[in-house]
Amino acid sequence: MDTQFLHTFVTVVNCGSMAAASRVLNITPAAVAQQIRTLEREIGVPLIARAGRTVCITEEGSRILQRARDMLRDVADLRSVANSSAVSGELKLGACPTALAGMLPDIFARMVEKFPQINVFIRPGYSADLYRTVESGELDAAIVLQAPFALPKTCDWQLLREEPLVVLAPASMAGRDPHELLATEPLIRYDRNQWGGRQADEYLRAVGIVPQERFELNALNAIAVMVDRGLGVSLVPDWAPPWPEGLQLVRMPVPQICVPRRIGIVWSRATVRISLVTVLLQESLAVMKAAASRPRAS
Repeated sequence: MDTQFLHTFVTVVNCGSMAAASRVLNITPAAVAQQIRTLEREIGVPLIARAGRTVCITEEGSRILQRARDMLRDVADLRSVANSSAVSGELKLGACPTALAGMLPDIFARMVEKFPQINVFIRPGYSADLYRTVESGELDAAIVLQAPFALPKTCDWQLLREEPLVVLAPASMAGRDPHELLATEPLIRYDRNQWGGRQADEYLRAVGIVPQERFELNALNAIAVMVDRGLGVSLVPDWAPPWPEGLQLVRMPVPQICVPRRIGIVWSRATVRISLVTVLLQESLAVMKAAASRPRAS
């Protein structure tokens, strides 16, 4: 079986039409259709159902879709192993929400410029879940919050960024004491079910502030917008930009009596794609160094 035909099948499913797949694959729509028909003859069942200009996957096709994707990744792994002297292949990477928007685009921009043969499969998720998938070998690495537990010996960790707690307040409250704001203004609380939210909760307990809680959620950008709308103040990690545009906010530092939120890379020592993980580490550290040298607006 030609793995290129499997690649065509997966691309058609992802794109939703033969025409769109042909543009991605840089072949004619007729060639796409021919490859799908050949694959269907080899497997013995219809994989794609055509409906006008669009297509949909058949029940039989849906049964093999994930296996086809896994097989294509395995082929990419073989290329990585066989060409150990060249940096190529597919990296399976996880990323927590703030890293996905605030850090990865700059990291990937450096990676693909230097190593154009690298492909990256990205799985978004929360840090606790991503640690488990790295440990199990489903992912090669993940950009996550530092775990509040010891890592297994099969994994390593590299710190990329520290995010101290700050009080977010409307610009009109600039100059006021941040502790006074936390004690007297309604609080938009960062979700205590998340590691970062627990750090904020620990801080409030440590300084003896009992806030007037109004909202609690796990969405930092949404918290910033709610503060801008005058719904309260918040105690959050000073997360990496981009932030929502057009907000009139101040970020007030507080005494750093608690460990700041830390974001870094966890990876499996057993992965066959360790050369790709090494590139990820190098380029991530370079991006973080450059970002640290740039001044941030308040």
